[in-house]
Amino acid sequence: VACAIRIRWESSSKSHPFDSRRFGKATSRSALSMRRSQAEIGRFVGTEAEVMSALDEDWRADLDEIDAALIDDYQSGFPVVERPFRVVGEELGVEEAEALERVRQLRERGIFRRFGAVLNPPVIGSSTLAAVSAPEDRLAEVAEVINGYRQVNHNYRRDHSWNLWFVVTAASQEKRDAILEEIETRTGCAVLNLPMLTDYYIDLEFPVVNDDAFARESVAATDASATRISEAAVGDLSALDAALLTEIQDGFPLSATPYRDIGAAIDADVADVVAAVERLRDDGCIKRVGCVVNHIVTGFDANCMVVWDVPDEELDERGEAVGELPYVTLCYHRPRRPEQDWPYNLFTMIHGRESEAVDAKIDELAADHLPFEHERLYSTETLKQTGAQYDDLVTAETER
Repeated sequence: VACAIRIRWESSSKSHPFDSRRFGKATSRSALSMRRSQAEIGRFVGTEAEVMSALDEDWRADLDEIDAALIDDYQSGFPVVERPFRVVGEELGVEEAEALERVRQLRERGIFRRFGAVLNPPVIGSSTLAAVSAPEDRLAEVAEVINGYRQVNHNYRRDHSWNLWFVVTAASQEKRDAILEEIETRTGCAVLNLPMLTDYYIDLEFPVVNDDAFARESVAATDASATRISEAAVGDLSALDAALLTEIQDGFPLSATPYRDIGAAIDADVADVVAAVERLRDDGCIKRVGCVVNHIVTGFDANCMVVWDVPDEELDERGEAVGELPYVTLCYHRPRRPEQDWPYNLFTMIHGRESEAVDAKIDELAADHLPFEHERLYSTETLKQTGAQYDDLVTAETER
């Protein structure tokens, strides 16, 4: 079961009139277009480097209140109905066609990575965070091998001796581990395998049309709880569920009738597709439905994974407490690997626009909440970033 997440929004000294941080969906979708310059960012997709200028020097220069509301307020909670853009248009005071076109344009400009469902790999199948220590002169070669696997959906270079960090998602633990073994064989690099054992808090949904120096700078608190994760878990999926999740893993069609289009692709009635999406969301296989923001484009490129050596008997208490800090976007327990010189068991992530602000929050974490040995692993290059990818999924029928 996915961890339930609720955010208490609170205005701050940085609030502006119509700033979307001051309003929930129930009261207002309005937001003020604000300005902040951003330099060019080097971004890697697969193994090909491309320079992305974040649209222009100011990605917010021509956004209006409706665009800002779509960006900040529709990262989740997008209507799961046959014509979702009609509902969104009514909420924003525009026609259905305009709401659809605005989302399409925001995606084409790179502000949205995709429109659709964010899947939850530990619930659907088996996933792990892994790392290798690639020699500097072979780094591109090793990254190419890793990125060649469809099941590798994230790969980052980090400032550490374990310098390539990637996520593998698969339908089963056996398939996942087979991929890791292949990577070891093909690259000659030992793989550090760190599956998630406890989810304290995971949520990359936060407002970006603002001047925040780090994620959720203006948020008062978040709610966290410990959710155990089984490595051997497989989703108890019907044939329809499996077909649906495989079809939508790259996003929904950007059309007035996305659920009808998905149904046509998997030979299912639109009503069954809508019901299945709602059920999978309630069961935790789908984390949220909405517009997935590209945080790099919106200036959040000073992102740091911090690993901590927390006494085992204090882990849950510390993990839940840290997960409730609004500036901590991810917090989870992964195994130590002392045989590979990896003593850390608690992982936290902080997303920011300014490295100085991120470092200050890490200092605060260490001083006030986690007074333990730790290391800071800043991401220096994005080598691959997609949604979770599956070639097939284990269904309730295939398990029997």
